[in-house]
Amino acid sequence: MAVLLLITALLSGHAVADSRAVIDAKSQEALRRLRSYAVEVSTLVEEAVGILVFPDIINMRFGNGGQYGEGSLLVAGEPREYYVEAGAPFGLQSGAQYKSEVILFLTPESLADFRNTRGWEVGVNARVEMIEPAFDTADSQIQSEVVGFIFSNRGLVYNLTLEGNRITRVAK
Repeated sequence: MAVLLLITALLSGHAVADSRAVIDAKSQEALRRLRSYAVEVSTLVEEAVGILVFPDIINMRFGNGGQYGEGSLLVAGEPREYYVEAGAPFGLQSGAQYKSEVILFLTPESLADFRNTRGWEVGVNARVEMIEPAFDTADSQIQSEVVGFIFSNRGLVYNLTLEGNRITRVAK
């Protein structure tokens, strides 16, 4: 199903592959927005050994629907690899104009597992603990080596999941 969604996205007029420079700039902007929505997340971002950023996830509204996005993996603050994500369709709260996702790899092992898995699927290859809008680093106990954030122009989104999304490395 993920392959079908990816092919459909690539063939549609809505999904034009961005260049590395565009993805890099959008990824930095997405991280800036995430920090503005949840200041407490800066600690986790600084501690992460890898940060996967999908700045623009689009919702496809034809056929069975789905979602698609391009992103980059940052290691030591620098873009290292590029990825596409395909998954089930999502709904956004009223007034939301876009959806972005950030996945933090908190250990070298979780990052290595991600990088060494072809067609990494959330919930199959790793559990991604979703961070809620009321997140506070002082009070929260992170239970996973991989954590995720979903946000829109309205802030952190609490009612969506990454479960079942497939992330695949691409050449850029």
